Amino acid sequence: MKTKVLNSIFIALLTVGLASCNLEENPYGFYSDENFYQTVDDADAALMYAYNALTFLEYSRGIFYIGECASETVDLKSGEDANNPGSQALDEWQISDNANNQTLQLYFKYCYIAINRANAVIYNVENSTAIDSTDKRRLLGEAYFLRGYNYFNLVKVFGLVPIQKQMVQTIDQTSPNMATSMDEMYDFMIGDLKYAEANLTYTQKAGRANKAAAEGMLAKLYLTAASSKESGVAYYSDMTESVDTLYADAALYAKKVLDASQSGECPFGMSDSLKDIYDVTKPNGPEQVFIMSMDRTGQKEGNYSKIGMLFMPYNNGNNFYVKSGSSTWPSHYGYEVFPTTTAFYDSFADIDRRKTELMNTKMYNADGSVEATSAYPFTLKYTDPIQVTSSTGDKSSVKPYLLRFTDIALTYVEAKGYDDGEWLAKVRERAGLAPLGTMSKSDFRDAVVQERAWEFAFEGQRLYDLRRKAMVTKKDSKAAASGVTEAQAAFYPIPQREIDLNSNL
Repeated sequence: MKTKVLNSIFIALLTVGLASCNLEENPYGFYSDENFYQTVDDADAALMYAYNALTFLEYSRGIFYIGECASETVDLKSGEDANNPGSQALDEWQISDNANNQTLQLYFKYCYIAINRANAVIYNVENSTAIDSTDKRRLLGEAYFLRGYNYFNLVKVFGLVPIQKQMVQTIDQTSPNMATSMDEMYDFMIGDLKYAEANLTYTQKAGRANKAAAEGMLAKLYLTAASSKESGVAYYSDMTESVDTLYADAALYAKKVLDASQSGECPFGMSDSLKDIYDVTKPNGPEQVFIMSMDRTGQKEGNYSKIGMLFMPYNNGNNFYVKSGSSTWPSHYGYEVFPTTTAFYDSFADIDRRKTELMNTKMYNADGSVEATSAYPFTLKYTDPIQVTSSTGDKSSVKPYLLRFTDIALTYVEAKGYDDGEWLAKVRERAGLAPLGTMSKSDFRDAVVQERAWEFAFEGQRLYDLRRKAMVTKKDSKAAASGVTEAQAAFYPIPQREIDLNSNL
């Protein structure tokens, strides 16, 4: 499929919804009532195709190249720009040519591929007479969730973006209008996620959306809007709803998940063990409300993962062992793309288990003796011991953590402005830390954002927390040194290529 024929935003034009899990866009042809969605299995295959869009390397790795790299938590390997053009500019906040930044261009493009695949499921399932009402509710609930989820990812990166509400069927539908306001943008996303909430159950299945994921994402949307408006972030300042109302809505939806967890209605909750959260053999652990589906048995990268190698030391290309407490397990060598900054490592309390159990500075032999010292502290969140004890080579089952239960709990307490239910105290207790003392609502919310930095380190969330609090330049020394302003740091520009292709932008 040639890009000169189709706008790259919608390169999946008329191919979405097909029974395929490949990472390539193959031109299967135009939609026809005679060859699509004749059974619920057809619709499920199309839905899996929509989920699979998340695993495009340009999308899944963008979680880290955009959401983590441009923050104080990590640096970028020297020369990485040759492998991922534009990544150095993001790391160093060189914003002069961000409109032509390839990392941003590709992220934008693949978000819209994911959206158009979700739109195809919505259109065809709604119009199908071959699928019963129960299956329709489930299929549409997941498709609406995916559309809302992908739009929220775009909003966090670019701010206002074009809204494509329907499946693209003709070439003139490849130029959607830009959202005119953040109210319009949020109304659309919230509508999608509320539909998902109403039509899904709390059933957990790795890689799939559920009611808790919809409620958790709604809470995160409202919290982002509340804190962004409170902090005077562009576009958010003009939103109609008051800051207090937005915070209240964030707390409302987060509490639905917390209450369902405490009543036993849903299987989600805080894991007792930090290490269990990141155990690749436990993708259905209580923390995993929504997790990306990747497995070492996949045939193409994206179906299997190499994400862990982005964080691990190179060690001269030799595999080594890692150690946490008394546990030692094998690890693959890494590309050391994202070395942890010393300042961020030092910001953890010495007794914080998120530091002592989930990070290390040394590489080990099988007997637990030290083999070498790493040039930087590295995270143990993305290790896969099975990867190096089998014949799978570089393939691993490491997955991005898209929405954790603890994220919903911390969203709730930040929105409330105090630790209702002692959820923050539980997070800190699990980390081996004492509860926070009494403080003002504003100071408490700032403390929760700092707690999020430690809790979700290296999970691709830090930049967006800094943006919604308008403190990118306060926390990231690279941003401060670049001379970028908070207004400039709030969003990246829509890629120039997309503006050239869409006359409505």
